[in-house]
Amino acid sequence: MSYQYVIYEKKGHVAYVTINRPEVMNALHYEANVELGEVFNDFKQDGGCWVAIVTGAGQRAFSAGNDLKATAAATTRGEKMADRSVPFGGITAGFECSKPIIAAVNGVALGGGFEIALASDLIIAAEHARFGLPEPRVGLIAGAGGVHRLPQQLPLKQAMGILLTGRQITAQEAYRIGLVNEIVPGGQLMATAERWANEILECSPLCVQLTKEAALAGLSSSIEEAMKQDRPRIQRLLASEDCIEGPKAFAEKRRPQWKGR
Repeated sequence: MSYQYVIYEKKGHVAYVTINRPEVMNALHYEANVELGEVFNDFKQDGGCWVAIVTGAGQRAFSAGNDLKATAAATTRGEKMADRSVPFGGITAGFECSKPIIAAVNGVALGGGFEIALASDLIIAAEHARFGLPEPRVGLIAGAGGVHRLPQQLPLKQAMGILLTGRQITAQEAYRIGLVNEIVPGGQLMATAERWANEILECSPLCVQLTKEAALAGLSSSIEEAMKQDRPRIQRLLASEDCIEGPKAFAEKRRPQWKGR
């Protein structure tokens, strides 16, 4: 399927999602958010796609967040924002997916753009990337999950320093405080994201998905309670073909042939 504001490709078991509005630093308006929602739902439902990489077109921006000019124009036309509300970036709200999503941040990731990265499982950043939630500086809050995900993913004081000032941080600082998995020159960004994707693909896709489900579900529970919640997942794993294939391949000294079931 062809989209106007998103480039969506599938290569092997990897889905590539590219925000394609470089003329506005990949800022997102209603129509782009609708397309991203469709794309990520397709990724979620496609049994042959095991990992997704999301990035932005061009070298300047991953996404500058909400397209404020488009928002202002819609308001001027009398359109009510509540009537045009969709999850920002397709994955920041109302989207549960056990498959890994890698954000390849190729430039600025501000506001909603940063929130898309925070909603991803891994962040690979180009050296020139910058991150920030500047919403309070323009009369808004980071309502696409940023006010909650950032304190979950950072020590509280570090998170509040970013949230309350709206300041931007460099890729290097983001790596230092634990937001970014790896920093590379811009020309190596996609190759590095693919390396991470391929390392994930070496594992059983079922085990990867169950691991993500368990890790996220257990964030608000004690270890003992989280382990109790894992029991249905363990039963699903033990009944799977991958659970048989993994030890068999190890014993036969060959690469496993994962089925994802």
